[in-house]
Amino acid sequence: MSEAAPKRTSSSLAFTVLRRCALLLLLAGAPDAVAWAQATVHPAATSDTQATTASGHRFIVPKDWTLTQRGRAAILRAPEGDSWIALVETDAGNAKDAISQAWQNYADRLPPEPLMTVPLANGDGWVDGLNQVYRTPAGEPRQLTARALRNGDRWVVRIDDLANAVAGKRAADLSLIRDELLPAGHVRESFAGRQAHALDAAKIEQLKAFIRQSQQALDVPGISIGLVQGGKVVYAGGFGVREAGHAEPVDADTLYLIASNTKSLTTLMLAKLVDEGRFRWDTPVTELMPAFALADAQATRQMQVRHLPCACAGLPYRNLDWEFAPPDSPASLVFNILPRMRPTSAFGASYQYTNPPAAAAGYVGAHALYPDMEIGAAYDRAMATRVFEPLGMTRTTFDFDRAMRGNYARSHGVGLDGRIALVDPRRDRQMHAVRPTGGAWSSVNDLLAYVKLELSGGKLDDGRRHLSESALGERWKPHISTGRHSWYGLGLDTDVSTGTVMRFHGGRLYGQRSNMVWWPEHDVGLVILMNASTGNVLMDAFPRKLMELLFDAEPEADSMVAAATANERESREARRRAWDFPVKPEQAAVLASRYRNDLLGELRVENTGGNPVFHFAAFDMPMAARVNANGAVEFAGAIPSPPPPFVAGTSSTGRTLTLRDAQNEYVFMEVE
Repeated sequence: MSEAAPKRTSSSLAFTVLRRCALLLLLAGAPDAVAWAQATVHPAATSDTQATTASGHRFIVPKDWTLTQRGRAAILRAPEGDSWIALVETDAGNAKDAISQAWQNYADRLPPEPLMTVPLANGDGWVDGLNQVYRTPAGEPRQLTARALRNGDRWVVRIDDLANAVAGKRAADLSLIRDELLPAGHVRESFAGRQAHALDAAKIEQLKAFIRQSQQALDVPGISIGLVQGGKVVYAGGFGVREAGHAEPVDADTLYLIASNTKSLTTLMLAKLVDEGRFRWDTPVTELMPAFALADAQATRQMQVRHLPCACAGLPYRNLDWEFAPPDSPASLVFNILPRMRPTSAFGASYQYTNPPAAAAGYVGAHALYPDMEIGAAYDRAMATRVFEPLGMTRTTFDFDRAMRGNYARSHGVGLDGRIALVDPRRDRQMHAVRPTGGAWSSVNDLLAYVKLELSGGKLDDGRRHLSESALGERWKPHISTGRHSWYGLGLDTDVSTGTVMRFHGGRLYGQRSNMVWWPEHDVGLVILMNASTGNVLMDAFPRKLMELLFDAEPEADSMVAAATANERESREARRRAWDFPVKPEQAAVLASRYRNDLLGELRVENTGGNPVFHFAAFDMPMAARVNANGAVEFAGAIPSPPPPFVAGTSSTGRTLTLRDAQNEYVFMEVE
């Protein structure tokens, strides 16, 4: 339920709205209802609006959010009405006391017991930050965190009290609030008008030293990097090994599963086909594939080619449908998932990163080129002839069997015991059915060829034009905002917050991380590939380190890695503390032996030897367990990079296991 903001000035209407808000908040449990009713509530913002805290710290109220100011607290309420972000100023002597004071101001109570307390990186005028993550009461699907940031002698605490569905739907709004919270008088660093320094031998050595130090701190077995400047590769190489505990090194030709960086390559193929006149960016999808359908008929009719990879069509994140699909599922799986997807916001209203439509983009485009071929084979052929072969990307492939021979990086994550371990390769293979959105294996050398094409505006190394700058550049345009100074195009991100254009795309899949970044005004770019989830921060910290050397930027990269290292260490400990492994007999006793979900298939539970193992069509995993505040038993995979937990329950027909991501719920029902 959500409350509409008062639109008239009638005092009786305003009082009624405030009273109803107070009741809603009292039922929700946050923030304090009585104090809220005594506060100043501003009308919902009709556009992104600049606001300030009591001390003049600047922040943005996103469009349609409501701002309530109560003393030294500014509380932003999401349009859905069940989610809040509070910005609370305190004069506490340290970060923990600041968080405690902020909770009392926000909700008139002490903070919950934190699951994790970790430092934050310095940046944008804030220092000595601390982040607390809490376990939500009764296992509610919510996110509850508090971040204390210091500027001078005063702290600002940001409390996030968000329903998972809202957090998944409003990622851009949350980034706007987070990124645009700036200290009073702070002038954000800008590189506008600066010339980038040459990446000489000394600077490259500094970057290599940064990678080595970060690799050791973050426990990443293998990292490969590459740098281009002025149309030339100035460095390409590897650090570490393909598999933890083995000697084979990674290098610039090592294949990594690049995950969502595949999207940028897919939209490059689409741009080439636009150039060839096969279709237009605004061609209706049903014109190219009449059977294409979403759960909403109007959205189906509205969908153009450009809408599939733009994260701008209001379609929610939805991965579990293919993550749990049977092995070797065909490409047609994507078009079985799409009819289950219904927009949760209007076209162009909200950035919602989602994979099945982006996968469909590649398949629909390839079908227009090769209509008589199976759509997966058509896509593979289109990518080979329009992208890989012209650019000389000789090692890049969608063939998992080919990729996973010889010089390739194994996927690593953190096991329940806190140690680096291999990710079950069967989970990686599930990406093949949706490969246009994230299933390419590639190397630093191959991806540098792609980055050079982007920097050259569509020209190959020999000067020949591969595609027009207009078709290429359509992918760079702002199709949906991701922040005040950033946007998402067609499989590409752009950020101009530093006063110079930075284009990029990242990739995350189980135990693999990757990023491609380039600065077109300075003809500089980078690629970084890693074979462990623990290297996540380097997707941002390595580009930041490069900016420090290119533009004499403020030193922040080392702080980012230090904070991430502490976070990683504490998260491992928190996971060990939170889950019982082996599972206690009374916990395992709530499980049935077989379940089924109509979308995700069958789940068999094997409980021999005193510890349950969940078996799916795609993979299997031993389980850990814990008991929620409401008494429900929750099960999580005792494997590296597990899927979301399963909550045990009952229905009128038997026992259930419920699996949730941000905006979707899947209930496995007991079967005989």
